[in-house]
Amino acid sequence: MNAQLEPFHAIAISKQAHALKAEGRSIIHMEFGQPSTGAPQAAIAKAHAVLDAEAMGYWESAPLKERLAQFYQERYGVQVDASQFILTCGASPALVLALSSMFSPSDRIAMARPGYVAYRNTLKALHMQPVEIACGAEVGFQLTAAALAAVEPAPQGVIIASPANPTGTLIQQDELKAIVAVCRERGIRIISDEIYHGLSYVEPAQTILAYEPQALVVSSFSKYFSMAGWRLGWLLAPPGHVERAQAYCGNLFLTAPSLSQHAGLAAFDALDELDGHIKVYRENRRLLLAALPGLGLTTVAPPDGAFYIYASIAHLTDDSLAFCKRLLQDTGIATAPGIDFDPVDGKHFIRFSFAVSTAEIEEAIRRLLPWFAAQPRKV
Repeated sequence: MNAQLEPFHAIAISKQAHALKAEGRSIIHMEFGQPSTGAPQAAIAKAHAVLDAEAMGYWESAPLKERLAQFYQERYGVQVDASQFILTCGASPALVLALSSMFSPSDRIAMARPGYVAYRNTLKALHMQPVEIACGAEVGFQLTAAALAAVEPAPQGVIIASPANPTGTLIQQDELKAIVAVCRERGIRIISDEIYHGLSYVEPAQTILAYEPQALVVSSFSKYFSMAGWRLGWLLAPPGHVERAQAYCGNLFLTAPSLSQHAGLAAFDALDELDGHIKVYRENRRLLLAALPGLGLTTVAPPDGAFYIYASIAHLTDDSLAFCKRLLQDTGIATAPGIDFDPVDGKHFIRFSFAVSTAEIEEAIRRLLPWFAAQPRKV
């Protein structure tokens, strides 16, 4: 039986936004977690050189895997072997690879609700069972060890994300340790989505490998490295699982794009440039958080990282999708409806991405203030 998947509604919002732009409307894209900056100059220069010199083909870059291992040592103080990295065409195939190679159909995989839409839908597509645990603003919309310990029967796996999508909140280190303890006690395998690492505003995110070397880590060059369109990611597998995961990767996906692997290695020579992007996101975050009370949006968990704000609009609507469509039509601002991230309570939430220019954030605030002020409250 084929799995029934819900659509990714933000994609529909984006299509509508592009149609309005084609009509001449001024559009501000805050619907996707996509950096408005391009790849670092060193990566682009390397790509030009490779295009002129190589035919390329199926290939996995040993130097890139070595550099990734060095990066984990430098950034986290965690020792991993280069052989543990399996290069993929972005983080999404890495998630599919982690799930399909580690778990079986019908296995139960826990995750926070709200959470990234593709977690739920990928699990369904693989005929696994998502076990969504409601996590409210009082816990930063994040999974806790206590909540995971209360799930009966124990799930076979859990997906955690810190910083998380759609909220940008972090799981604090003590809580990460407690989650690991629960998982060890109950035999729960951890998949950690670390795609937003490097984008932090309060404290650096810590890899789950600092506490659980047997976890699987999913990440990519799309966010911090500002290379979303290059489609390059990785699965970091525990030593005893590498051969199995590599076999799955070779059969399902072959290899990551050769050109992107060359460019990704060069991107490590541009960390200062990439850290400069964080200064822009930090200012965008400050401006948007300061503007929220004027919009009447007071129920949020201030983002610790990533580039999202997840805000309650429960006083205005029970239909976040219709709300986002109307907001786009009236103001030209594209946002993501909460139902993408939470099929139960997401009807009362909206997600803003601030991965745009500061000028666009300032313009968005100018448009949003009068529009929200004119919205009637629910009776």
